Amino acid sequence: MSTKVLMKGNEAIAEAAIKSGCRYFFGYPITPQTEISEHLAKRMPKVGGLCLQAESEVAAINMVMGAAAGGSRVMTSSSSPGISLKSEGLSYIVGCDLPCVIVNVQRGGPGLGGIQPAQSDYYQATKAGGHGDMRIVVLAPASVQEMAALTAEAFDIADLYRTPVMILADGALGQMMEPVDFSVSSPRSLPEKDWAAKGHGGKRKKNIINSLYMDPADLERSVHRRFARYADIKDKETRFEEVMTEDADIVIVAYGITSRICKSALNMARSKGIKAGLVRPITLSPFPDAPLKKAAESAKHFLVAELNMGQMVDDVKIAIDCQRPVTFFGRTGGMMPSPEDILEKIEDIVKSL
Repeated sequence: MSTKVLMKGNEAIAEAAIKSGCRYFFGYPITPQTEISEHLAKRMPKVGGLCLQAESEVAAINMVMGAAAGGSRVMTSSSSPGISLKSEGLSYIVGCDLPCVIVNVQRGGPGLGGIQPAQSDYYQATKAGGHGDMRIVVLAPASVQEMAALTAEAFDIADLYRTPVMILADGALGQMMEPVDFSVSSPRSLPEKDWAAKGHGGKRKKNIINSLYMDPADLERSVHRRFARYADIKDKETRFEEVMTEDADIVIVAYGITSRICKSALNMARSKGIKAGLVRPITLSPFPDAPLKKAAESAKHFLVAELNMGQMVDDVKIAIDCQRPVTFFGRTGGMMPSPEDILEKIEDIVKSL
């Protein structure tokens, strides 16, 4: 029998990490994600783990690299400007092919911005997490239950493909409270970490964790191997949700907290006889092209809704090969739309069809 616990989204991430075997957390406090480190500071010592507040975000991400190199499950978390400080270390982690989980509970920006919810780190997460030819897997939860479930998935995906995985949430999801069932996760069968630098007792060749290649041909080969893994991830790990897209004239594309607002607007539109549907990307990287291409075969218009200035719009246009018009509606700076705002935009689109 499953047992549900009422928790904040941030706490759900922290508890899911522990239940997934994470025993090392390195971070630095910043609103609105600080409850993650607070929860882990209480819980990690009880399970034989370590929760350490580093002297800075730069120090924290390099500690993550060290723990990951030793084969441990490790996580860090921050909010927007703190993630920016971790970007150099993230690139080193990618270059070393190390698995880890990074949580970004987004706040408004640029700069210090504000502490209210935002989705304005989409570009950073999916396009520019660090320097060089690199990508990471990005998962976007839309509920506190998904905050927990996708954290468990993130650790498995990271270990399976030797890649960092980011949980891209926002301040609303981090602070809201909902029931969570931690029994729904199903751990995967994962390979041994025979690459890790964790001692060998003279029984094998030393493992070396490195991101520096002095021979350009060697570096090119390593990048090609990594991108082959990215293709494998796109083929096997892409996730999305579809709601009433079969007969939809207007397809809304939204993720995270915005998708929940859009679902309410979608139901309101349907009650007025407007054929609206929703595609919710759960993996933002790799981006779910397939359901959007399929929807474009019959839909007349796409509406992208985000808490930013339209950072996902180009990905939607590329996914549908620009076959249909794409309109954007968003709020930024920590402002949130209402279902009525989304419905009004849908009704404006209907007038143009």
